[in-house]
Amino acid sequence: MESKIIFCQTEDTNMLPLYATTIGFWEHQAETLRPTGFPDYQIHHIHEGKGELVIQEKRYIVGSGDVFFLFPNITHSYAPISSKWKLSWISFNGREAGQMLLYAGIRESGPARLKEDKWLNPLKEMLNLSDSNELETNLERSKQLYALLLDLKSNLVSPLNEALELERIKPVLRHIERNLHRTLPLKELAEVIAVSPQYLCRLFQKTIHDRPVTYINKQRINLSKQLMFNERDKKMYEIAQLVGFENASYFCLVFKRLTGMSPEQFKQLHGLD
Repeated sequence: MESKIIFCQTEDTNMLPLYATTIGFWEHQAETLRPTGFPDYQIHHIHEGKGELVIQEKRYIVGSGDVFFLFPNITHSYAPISSKWKLSWISFNGREAGQMLLYAGIRESGPARLKEDKWLNPLKEMLNLSDSNELETNLERSKQLYALLLDLKSNLVSPLNEALELERIKPVLRHIERNLHRTLPLKELAEVIAVSPQYLCRLFQKTIHDRPVTYINKQRINLSKQLMFNERDKKMYEIAQLVGFENASYFCLVFKRLTGMSPEQFKQLHGLD
């Protein structure tokens, strides 16, 4: 592929949750200095060679198979340190841009590693689209951008310590899933993997980004929705008991807190009465 840059016309797409602003590919990326940052989110994918990335005085060496993320208005620079530094990139924005990156586990600017050293397919698809700025082309870019951000979660290598910690709490998650019908004390959950309750809470925060009680309540409420669909003759207090709530009023309170509606409103919304 030859070097190219596409400046996307955003007048018709900036009302979308996500839209691309520039897309490009360089056979050799030159040094770039941005002391005041860049107005949009950026993803760079390195295909060949190595470079130095500096983000607010933090320095990284990045090479083939790496991607790096840059959040808006963050001081940064990057420059080649090999004879050839081949990379592709996309800049983008939209009201859901930050949340989509958060879904993928990207909370700040920095580098990450791809599980496989190959093209991010949606980015390649966007580069292969027509260079035109017709509405249909820009809408297709937004669709591919959405796919790209969804794919990141499964394409990026988790930091080693985070991956190990997630593996460690999997027996707890399975224990919770099998026992949602009853009370699950924190001490019992901690004993599943032989740690203290305090340490288990820290593991949950680092890997699930929730407290154990919050995670359990979310699983209980999800199960209650399925039961409302599958067992429509059950009373609400029976549903509450089946998902581990001794008190139907508390079940309704938690349901509304997590979904924004009462169980009865949920049933009406989905025609389950």
